[in-house]
Amino acid sequence: MTSQITVKARGPAGGQGPASARTGLRGHPWLTLFAVAIGVMMVTLDGTIVAVANPAIQKDLGASLADVQWITNGYLLALAVSLITAGKLGDRFGHRQTFLIGIAGFAVSSAAIGLSTGVELVIGFRVAQGLFGALLMPAALGLLRATFPAEKLNMAIGIWGMVIGASTAAGPIVGGLLVEHVNWQSVFFINVPVGIIALAFGLFILLDHRAENAPRSFDVPGILLLSGAMFSLIWALIKAAEWGWGDWKTLFFLAASVILFVLFAVWETKVSEPLIPLGMFRSVPLSAGTVLMVLMAFAFMGGLFFVTFYLQNVHGMSPVDSGLHLLPLTGMMIIGSPLAGAAITKVGPRVPLVAGMVATAVACFGMARLTPDTATLTMSIWFALLGLGLAPVMVGATEVIVGNAPLELSGVAGGLQQAAMQVGGSLGTAVLGAVMAGTVSDSFGDNWIKAQLPPLTPEQLDLAEKGVQVGIAPVPEGVPAEVAQAITTVAHDTFVSGMSTAFTVAGVVAVLAAVVACFTKRGDNAAAGAGAAHI
Repeated sequence: MTSQITVKARGPAGGQGPASARTGLRGHPWLTLFAVAIGVMMVTLDGTIVAVANPAIQKDLGASLADVQWITNGYLLALAVSLITAGKLGDRFGHRQTFLIGIAGFAVSSAAIGLSTGVELVIGFRVAQGLFGALLMPAALGLLRATFPAEKLNMAIGIWGMVIGASTAAGPIVGGLLVEHVNWQSVFFINVPVGIIALAFGLFILLDHRAENAPRSFDVPGILLLSGAMFSLIWALIKAAEWGWGDWKTLFFLAASVILFVLFAVWETKVSEPLIPLGMFRSVPLSAGTVLMVLMAFAFMGGLFFVTFYLQNVHGMSPVDSGLHLLPLTGMMIIGSPLAGAAITKVGPRVPLVAGMVATAVACFGMARLTPDTATLTMSIWFALLGLGLAPVMVGATEVIVGNAPLELSGVAGGLQQAAMQVGGSLGTAVLGAVMAGTVSDSFGDNWIKAQLPPLTPEQLDLAEKGVQVGIAPVPEGVPAEVAQAITTVAHDTFVSGMSTAFTVAGVVAVLAAVVACFTKRGDNAAAGAGAAHI
């Protein structure tokens, strides 16, 4: 059923009136999209730019490998745990205010990281970045949903996806240039001017929209249960590679996440204003869109995790060069996202979503055929097809989730969409990482013996396998050139074999996602924000 609500716009002085009565630049849909895009660009750029800086941070601050992992994991955990709660904050207090606080906090946290003199401070402020980023992302979708009429919402989300693709692509390139020619601190300081610009535009352009029946209270027990469940799940997925899937610690956190999710679901049926009204999931398209986002992120992020190692450690590329080689992927996402938005507006999301996941599956199966000697042109074809397939999924699944939720829950829906991506990406990286580790463990020792290389002790073999899992050839110093070449060949062939198996699994998951996409349709509540804007 379509949500029957009244939308009111709140101006800078807090006065209320019909959104249709406003004039001037404040609240203009396309300017709103521009203001939102600057903030989103800052967060997505940070997602890929930091990975390039990690080695420099490790060297400059004397950090351990575990410390460097926490620079990424701390951010990921904070983001994943708080996304849905942050969306609820936007629904309660207004998406404009939530977005502006997220922008300001993210920029200040970035500056604090650049000024940090110890890795503990870097990790702490990265957690703060994750929390403020969680405020920003669902609020951005909530603002777009409330500002754009239904017939233009898909185009807006398409451009939003284009910005994400462009900033994701720019991350490794910009990060590599900054680290090489300035320092690692500049990778974080760059967020300060971007944040100031985004904050200025947000203050002058964004207009707050709230549904008349927006939530008025907080489900604190629900927040605690859901946060605990998300933390346990993401933590188990992050640590599974280190602990092992059968280790009691991994099983404990997985079991804890299941128990907490069940308790959360039970509690949500008893509270008057739940964090996530479970009735949302009676919408088959919304549920299908959420599952689709998990499966898409599983295949995309899980598979892409190995591509960077393949380009840098097997082909010997620098981070900047590897970023350039991924431009066909991100370039097609940039081109395809607004085109996908236009197509979805005309024919609905189902056909583009199914076609996108089929193209993604074909690309995954194609990348499963990569070898250590694959030419750039061949790689580029598969990368481009992957980007072309992902574009309609990023746009369409977002519209399905947000558009099938009532307007007063648009922030929660935006948080759900982002959380689904985080869970899917973490799950894909963990599962496909386990596939890679299993393949290397099964074949590396035999391949080493077949190449008639000097025997390894169990400790040496275990250490070598860990390097091979990320494409590093365990060549000792001072060995003859022909022996070094033989070791490199064995290591790279074994890595590519594992990557092939991982991409095959990703392709199967993409096929399953194409089936799920058949159950999606245009949002029943997509028109709820149409009265809030004039274009």
